[in-house]
Amino acid sequence: MKKIFAALLSASFLLSPIVASEASAADHRRPPVVVEKKVVVQKKVVVRPHWSRGYRMSAAERHRYAEVRDYRRYRLAPPPRGYHWVKADNDYLLVGIATGVISSIIAANR
Repeated sequence: MKKIFAALLSASFLLSPIVASEASAADHRRPPVVVEKKVVVQKKVVVRPHWSRGYRMSAAERHRYAEVRDYRRYRLAPPPRGYHWVKADNDYLLVGIATGVISSIIAANR
């Protein structure tokens, strides 16, 4: 019984590469499968606010942009009393603290 089992086991080891090669050869005979995909690219247009002197920033806009406390680092003039510098996108705005009115705009190099 042991001899028969050993013979069957060795035969299965010897025949498995032959069966696998026939299966892979059958894959090459099939026609290639063509998959067509439709790709839709949606472009999103970002509208950047164009600042102008006299424009009143809302409270939400004032909180969204960062206040520049170290204005000398960015080579900005010291703000007058009641104003502060705000960095909005790539611009520096001199904004009234109480009113939110823009009095000056400087474009940044960075």
